[in-house]
Amino acid sequence: MAMPPNLDMDVLRTFVTGSTLGSFAKAAERIGRSPPAISLQLRKLEAQVGQTLFRKQGRGLVLTEAGEILLSYAKRLLELNDEAMMAMQRLTDMEGRVRLGIPQDFADTSLPVLLGRFSRAYPKIRVTVRVERGSHLVRLIDAGDLDLALTWGDLSSTHHSVIGSFRVVWIGPDAFDREPGMPVPLVAFDPPCSFRARAIDALEKDGIAWEHVFASSGLAGLWAAVTAGLGITARIADVVPSHLRVLDATSCGLPALGTINLGLHLADATPSSPVKRFSELLVETVSDIR
Repeated sequence: MAMPPNLDMDVLRTFVTGSTLGSFAKAAERIGRSPPAISLQLRKLEAQVGQTLFRKQGRGLVLTEAGEILLSYAKRLLELNDEAMMAMQRLTDMEGRVRLGIPQDFADTSLPVLLGRFSRAYPKIRVTVRVERGSHLVRLIDAGDLDLALTWGDLSSTHHSVIGSFRVVWIGPDAFDREPGMPVPLVAFDPPCSFRARAIDALEKDGIAWEHVFASSGLAGLWAAVTAGLGITARIADVVPSHLRVLDATSCGLPALGTINLGLHLADATPSSPVKRFSELLVETVSDIR
């Protein structure tokens, strides 16, 4: 009996990256290939599996049912491939340290999984983490006190790149109902805060009055205030606690908030091997949650 063909890992990585980013033009930039080369890879993949993986929708492409099924398998295959490669690289006894700075949004969600995965693969690398607001993380990067950091918005540093774009939403309790004619009760960090600025700019652009009713230095404080019904806040949809909900902006008479960039800052243009490897996994982790 003939053996089934093997799927090409490079092609699968292109497929997953483009599907996750929602754009194969962005995937071409991320992977470092030209758009024609990406198109050729995708045609090769469709020919290999004997299925149409994409269909046109408006000006873009969306996955077909076969594409959705393959995407699930492709992610699992790539994860196994990457774990196998990390296991082999571990034999080189990579040592060192990684000093990471992240916003609070990721501390309770993606970070524990990433740290566990990294520590199992590279037990001799010590990882230290600072959870701070973006402006402070950039100062630590510039001072050489961190090796890499993630920040929201348009904060920049010497070695900075945008690694993702996330939808910003209004978040409130199940019982939230905006009172007509009353200022929008805003729960947010004090400035500087990219989410606070995004919410206020959108409200003022639409001529909607607002009042900053609750400020906190920590994300847990914001969630507590929103849970208590003191007001609503703006954040990415991916970090909404289960007991709160994403508000429908139109039905609540609120402006849409668009998207916000997630930036990666490196202290050095040529980081150490441990920092480089951790940053690669960090980018993959961010891509998986979008």
